[in-house]
Amino acid sequence: MSADQEAQEDELLALASIYDEEEFRRAESGKEGEIHLCLELPPNFKLLVNGQNSTEHNISFLPPLVLSFEIPADYPSVSPPLFTISSKWLTRIQITALCRRLDELWEENQGNVVLFTWMQFLKEETLEFLGIQSPLEIQRTESESGQKQAAAVSGEKSKAQDLDPRAVQEVDASTDILTQLLDFDEAQKQKVFDGKVFCCGICYSEKLGSDSLLFKECQHVYCKACMKEYFEIQIRDGKVQCLNCPEPKCMSMATPTQVKLLVGEDEFARYDRLLLQSSLDLMADVVYCPRMSCCMAVMVEPDSTMGICPACRYAFCTLCKRSYHGLSHCIATADELRRLRDEYMSTSEQGKKFLEKRFGRRVIQKAVEESFSTDWLKDNCKQCPCCGTNIQKVHGCNKMTCSSCQKYFCWICLGALSRVNPYSHFNNPSSPCYNQLFQGVDMGEEDGFGSDEDN
Repeated sequence: MSADQEAQEDELLALASIYDEEEFRRAESGKEGEIHLCLELPPNFKLLVNGQNSTEHNISFLPPLVLSFEIPADYPSVSPPLFTISSKWLTRIQITALCRRLDELWEENQGNVVLFTWMQFLKEETLEFLGIQSPLEIQRTESESGQKQAAAVSGEKSKAQDLDPRAVQEVDASTDILTQLLDFDEAQKQKVFDGKVFCCGICYSEKLGSDSLLFKECQHVYCKACMKEYFEIQIRDGKVQCLNCPEPKCMSMATPTQVKLLVGEDEFARYDRLLLQSSLDLMADVVYCPRMSCCMAVMVEPDSTMGICPACRYAFCTLCKRSYHGLSHCIATADELRRLRDEYMSTSEQGKKFLEKRFGRRVIQKAVEESFSTDWLKDNCKQCPCCGTNIQKVHGCNKMTCSSCQKYFCWICLGALSRVNPYSHFNNPSSPCYNQLFQGVDMGEEDGFGSDEDN
């Protein structure tokens, strides 16, 4: 074995012992390989995206620089390694500067192995050498052929003949460069999290991050076993809006991806369905197909009473939920019955005869009868300011909990209360309900005075 061959083998073996397989990859031939170098970014490093709407993102990791090399037979005594440098976020101008710096390092160390020196430079000095500071600017440009993305530092322009052919910019025209950078950053953060040990805030067992769940908004960590049981109970009870962090007073919500990761297919299907339904219920232009075998959500045109189900093609009246009847009158809804009752009771005899002819005497009679139920609800209940559910106050203080949406509200002013400290509404001197937590409460009540759990 020649001196060059021995030096080559010793260098490659040393690099394989220092770096793992993700960083150092040696080809089967033994003379070629790839080195993936992730740069260490300073704290609070940011990406600035320039375009029609500029945005800024905090990141901790950038995709690695890739140094591909091939060792000639007379390395290191005569020739340097053949190499290319590729990057997703540097410009070819910047990569060219790195290539020329590697050439300089070879000139300074000619006759000695140089791969490790190159790796140290690229890993530790690239940002300083290129003058890259936070924020790193990402420029999105358009051309006649469509949308192209490229990472660029402002003000850099050069001619193609000045670029080194060993400088390769990896640009995937089908994928947004910002998406690639943010996805890589997220994947690396998850990898770091998976390798750390955390104490579960529920069972107080120490678990690896790979066996734990992180709520990203609040950074609280719990083991997957505890969160799986917690999620399944909430979903089984239909409380899909309550999959928040178990930490008291914390309102961070679990993402659908986190829920899907822990629960079974049936539980997630129920969660997904209830979550969609609760969202659609808040949309005024969405109704459901009245067919029990379908129940598909249907978009309704403004000022129209006809809905056409996109699934079963059933055309129905959005007021009475029966087959669409054109201009013919339908059985009035509950709200219309109340308005009809008020109009009938206040109109003249001639007006009453006109309403009876238009809606029918039976419909008028139904409107009057149902008004008694409506009046009772009005006199004895108040509506939750968050979801509109009728709530009757039986006993307890004036901090109420809605039995439907679980939100807190004030019985006196019907204002929504903070989840973190609902009683601050009654303790704040500037509040209209200051010192009125027990206003109107019979002080002789015996069952759980001061509790609102059954209100």
